[in-house]
Amino acid sequence: MKQVIWSAAVLSMCVPAFALAQAETPRIDQRQANQERRIDQGIASGQLNEREANRLNNQQEHINNMEDKAKSDGVVTKKERARVKHAQDRTSRHIARQKHDRQQR
Repeated sequence: MKQVIWSAAVLSMCVPAFALAQAETPRIDQRQANQERRIDQGIASGQLNEREANRLNNQQEHINNMEDKAKSDGVVTKKERARVKHAQDRTSRHIARQKHDRQQR
């Protein structure tokens, strides 16, 4: 009987850890970091003016909020990952367009 209770206690401690492990999103986090670095490089080089940089940073913040909302229940579903990836794709295109337009500081 002691062994059954002990096993149940250990299992109940592992379930929340398993749920948190599924909520990890290293690819999303790495891509966010890369895009933020691209924005910072554009500011430093003068390819992005202040208004463009603010708009792109707001888009990045929106994606971070989407990711936080997806993680809130402990599991990020395929649909949630696809939605975040789509938003990252869109922001990536915006970064590229704004960095390569003829507008200067």
